[in-house]
Amino acid sequence: MPQQRGAPPKASADRLGRLLNLVPYLLARPGIAVADAAAGLGITEQQLRADLELLWVCGLPGYGPGDLIDMVLDGDRVTITYDAGIDRPLRLTQDEALALVVALRMLAETPGTGNRDVIERALAKIESAAGDLADAPVSVRLPANAERLDRIRAAVDRGHALHLTYYTATRDETTERTVDPMRMLMVGGKAYLEAWCRRAEATRMFRIDRIDAWSELDEAARPPAEATPADVSDGVFHPGPELPLVTLRVGRGSRWITEYYPVESVRPDGDEWLVSMRVTDLGWAQRLLSSVGPDVTVTGPPELLERIRAQATTALDQYATPDR
Repeated sequence: MPQQRGAPPKASADRLGRLLNLVPYLLARPGIAVADAAAGLGITEQQLRADLELLWVCGLPGYGPGDLIDMVLDGDRVTITYDAGIDRPLRLTQDEALALVVALRMLAETPGTGNRDVIERALAKIESAAGDLADAPVSVRLPANAERLDRIRAAVDRGHALHLTYYTATRDETTERTVDPMRMLMVGGKAYLEAWCRRAEATRMFRIDRIDAWSELDEAARPPAEATPADVSDGVFHPGPELPLVTLRVGRGSRWITEYYPVESVRPDGDEWLVSMRVTDLGWAQRLLSSVGPDVTVTGPPELLERIRAQATTALDQYATPDR
């Protein structure tokens, strides 16, 4: 599910890195068509033209005519005529290279990961560029559920059924389930177990960090023939327009909501974020939003606003009633 998270500081950092790589890229390709350069850099033509306009006023201290980056933009083709010393692409630092090597190795070993050949080619290139550094020790902070992920992955590889104690965030409930594992996969930076759930009699995706407890059973996992892997190319949660749309104004202290719960869109508005999320149950949304405090303001739908207002009124009435 695509999410719009246009945090300005990140966008500025991304553009700076792009600008520093843009000059050597164009130097190596004099007279390249703007459309071809944009495609090669993975950006739009409009973004590239905006970057070129900015490069024209960048350069060495003094910032006179002979100090600034210069280029010839002839119709739809561009040539750098003065690079101001930016003639080589950015190089990875030791820590950056090692972090990439470790991350790619972990990704390559994750069952269910698509495009494994692409990952292995990228890993080979980075290891070759890093040389001896690729085998050097490096401090990597693994996710808190890394040990659990490894143990569950081992159980899946052994082909055993599992008993789970699982927290379902969209219903705010914890349930016991016996499942027949099908695969492990990473989606949107989160680890999931895809399995046939005997309780629901359907295929389900279980987020590893929401598995409160689990045990490996002696019986073999036997997903039925109708248990087919889900298409996760657009994310795990696919809410339809029939579900209620909750809209919020979220302050800095409660932005974790957008990471922990599936949201439809996030748009910065000053110091706040405008967040929309579809929910399967307004009662769950009421319980969640009544617990987060004044950092979150609910703006819709009206039914949810009325529920929260009634709940707050009842609570205030309890305080106003004298003890007898």
